[in-house]
Amino acid sequence: MRMEAQMSTEQPSAVAKRDRIPYKWIVLTNTTIGVLMASVANSSLLIALPEVFRGIKLNPLAPENFMYLLWMLMGYGLVLSVLVVTFGRIGDMFGRVKMYNLGFLVFSVASVALSLVWSTGPAGAIEIIAFRMVQAVGGAMLMANSAAILTDVFPSNERGMALGTNQIAGLGGGFVGLVLGGLLAAVNWRLVFLVNVPIGLFGTVWAYTKLRDTGERHPARIDWLGMVTFALGLGLILLGVNGGLQPYGGLNTGWTNPAVLGEIAAGVLSLVGFVLVERHTAEPMFDMSLFKIRPFAAGNIAVLLSSVANGGMQFMFIMWLQGIWLPLHGYSFEQTPMWAGIFMLPLTVGFMLSALVFGRLSDKYGARPFATGGMLLAAATFAMMLTLPANFSYAAFAVLLFMDGLAFGMFSAPNTAAVMNSVPARNRGVAAGMRSTAQSVGQPLSMGVFFSLMVFGLSTSVPSAMFNGLTAHHVAAATATTLSKMPPTGYLFSAFLGFNPVKTLLGPAFAALPASDAAVVGGKTFFPQLIGTPFIHGLAAVLMFSAIMCLIAAGASWLRGGKFVHEEAEKHHMSA
Repeated sequence: MRMEAQMSTEQPSAVAKRDRIPYKWIVLTNTTIGVLMASVANSSLLIALPEVFRGIKLNPLAPENFMYLLWMLMGYGLVLSVLVVTFGRIGDMFGRVKMYNLGFLVFSVASVALSLVWSTGPAGAIEIIAFRMVQAVGGAMLMANSAAILTDVFPSNERGMALGTNQIAGLGGGFVGLVLGGLLAAVNWRLVFLVNVPIGLFGTVWAYTKLRDTGERHPARIDWLGMVTFALGLGLILLGVNGGLQPYGGLNTGWTNPAVLGEIAAGVLSLVGFVLVERHTAEPMFDMSLFKIRPFAAGNIAVLLSSVANGGMQFMFIMWLQGIWLPLHGYSFEQTPMWAGIFMLPLTVGFMLSALVFGRLSDKYGARPFATGGMLLAAATFAMMLTLPANFSYAAFAVLLFMDGLAFGMFSAPNTAAVMNSVPARNRGVAAGMRSTAQSVGQPLSMGVFFSLMVFGLSTSVPSAMFNGLTAHHVAAATATTLSKMPPTGYLFSAFLGFNPVKTLLGPAFAALPASDAAVVGGKTFFPQLIGTPFIHGLAAVLMFSAIMCLIAAGASWLRGGKFVHEEAEKHHMSA
């Protein structure tokens, strides 16, 4: 076993002699393309959802179709969260590059399948959701192993820079996807999926021809019971959160639904079972003793809390822009999805500048001051957001967005490098998987909490305002009552998808209105003025919750201690 590990660690230097480009830069470039591809795929779909639903001839705002919308938004993240630790462990056992390369291939094949969806109506939506989940399987293979592969080939004093570059590509790809998705969807919705194919094919061929396993491999039996209990537990909890966003029993959310509560309870029990299994298994999927390493435990707690704090915040900001600010400033609802992405650009710029700078600094000084400082700055930024009115000055909003990006860039790359530096070389794949799981789980949990807080805030004041506003413009009282009692998620997602919420939800009743009333109700300012103040009240609860999560994450980051590189991991890299 030792001889095999030593032989594998001699490969990078041999490769460096043969190739003009040092092997570590080939790895960084390829893994960055992988992150970029996945990020572009996610954000381009977000912006193209209206055209996708039109293409499959399905109304996403119909109550019976809302489930399909939620699953298109959250299904990818659910599968990713459930599988990423498992694929990290398998990479440790049989080769990280093998798993990474297979991930590129699976992601590319799923992209082709998505562009060829053949059905319409609910069947078409199910096909898209299913292929997106297959795409998530490939994404999980990529995410679980890319950070470990980078850690294998970069010394500890360069890992923050390398991982920061990866994360910059992720956020930059998110912005590129928003613009690209808007442009391509206007031509044909299938192009939104097809655009990933050439990137995926190029990356797949390059990965299979250039990348090779250089890290330690420790073949072992697959811990099937551990894999099943972990996947089942996490999956049930995320299913419950998804169900909590759907109306139940006359209420606007589903948190009183026995099925939702049962799924979450069963998920928690399954995760407890997973811990018990892992503690009594000779070759566990996840070595629980890693949590005895303080930088590893603190880093994962911090990334989970930071993801809960910020995972759904971009949705809140985008809905603020699309539903209120952009229409008030003359943009039609149809234009708002793409323009919201452009007006969110300061967030991307802040993150990109910060991640690389503080990733490099953490290589020299350790993650503690930067990760902690990033979370403190994020908490302060969310607190300052509380001072903005619904119709804010964009300059002030842009500055705060930039600070938000700066804060999370300051946290993200140093924290990732610290987590990866803290574990033995043989555990890098599963460690990368656990960190990715903590981050991936945070987003659906964040959306569940944020949308629930927003729904509660809007439900107290919007119904009466909507009823009075509609009846004042000759909408029948019965119709106005129905609309005023509908779940807030209906009109929030309508604005998010680029539909005029009131005009869309009135349906045939809108055509029956007098021309003057139709011009007001279907105009750009009626809906924003209707929900502006209630939205800010709901957003205040969201921002306060996020600020508290960031403060706790800052505490966890501080408790990690000073700069630490696991002795075994560093000896392994030095021998390479």
